[in-house]
Amino acid sequence: MPKKILHGIVVSDKENKTIKVLVERKYQHPLFKKVVRSRKKYSAHDETNKYKSGDKVSIIECKPYSKSKKFEVIEGKK
Repeated sequence: MPKKILHGIVVSDKENKTIKVLVERKYQHPLFKKVVRSRKKYSAHDETNKYKSGDKVSIIECKPYSKSKKFEVIEGKK
């Protein structure tokens, strides 16, 4: 099974080697057919503390680094 790749914006970089990424997705409600927007924050591993708040990044699923950290950064741009 392929690993998930998500794209989002860094909302917090206060923790050491960890960033919080806000990922937004849109989908159509199955019954009402309205487009619904949902947001979720993911904790991602950032080994070099390179990314700051407001950066756009891509994260990929990986082995668990901790209870809540199961993604790592693969690329980003300011």
